[in-house]
Amino acid sequence: MTVHALLPVLPAPDVLLARCRAFALLDFILDAEAPMHAFASNWRAGVDLASMDNGSGDQYAVVFDPAGVFLYGFDHESDATPWRESPRAHWPGLLEGLPSSLAHYAAAPEFGFDGFFDATVCAWREKHAEAWECGPVEFAADESDGADWLFDLLADGSAEAYVGFAEDYFERAIDRDAVAAILARAPLSSRTVTSLSSTADFEAVAAQARTLGYAIHDQPALRPR
Repeated sequence: MTVHALLPVLPAPDVLLARCRAFALLDFILDAEAPMHAFASNWRAGVDLASMDNGSGDQYAVVFDPAGVFLYGFDHESDATPWRESPRAHWPGLLEGLPSSLAHYAAAPEFGFDGFFDATVCAWREKHAEAWECGPVEFAADESDGADWLFDLLADGSAEAYVGFAEDYFERAIDRDAVAAILARAPLSSRTVTSLSSTADFEAVAAQARTLGYAIHDQPALRPR
């Protein structure tokens, strides 16, 4: 799958935003020290940022701006990597058509490496647009930009998909019902947190959840002294 196959399966921006927040909270519960997914509320004034970094050189970011959504990914082993030639160059058409209201994010220093915007996938959706868009990139049948595996979890969004990812990445069994509760934005309870991680600090998780817009159902029982 390339970006052309990704666009029809990406959800509407509000649904995508909810999934990004949920994945960040789930990762934080499972391993607060090394989450793959992260979310920064008010990253810039009025702008939220979701990100993924697998620690192996691959990443993505989704910027939620009042003007729309800007999404990019980088698969360092894909055919579209800018490192395929020297000096680095984007795949032809990658940023062509990017609207001026969102174009400045391709120049954001946070998304650059050594002064260059490393990206193999780019897509966007302006505020009132009815569909996702991308540049006029073309790929042969045996070429890939990494869109398939970079964004498959975001495109799917199901509890089953997250459990499959998390059990592989965190190398332990994951409670599907607890995942489903967080994806459904149910008020966060200590039982849900404990079901996912017996060692998670509920107060720290609750603080993180509040920044992501989750209600807190209860507090953990006080331990006897």
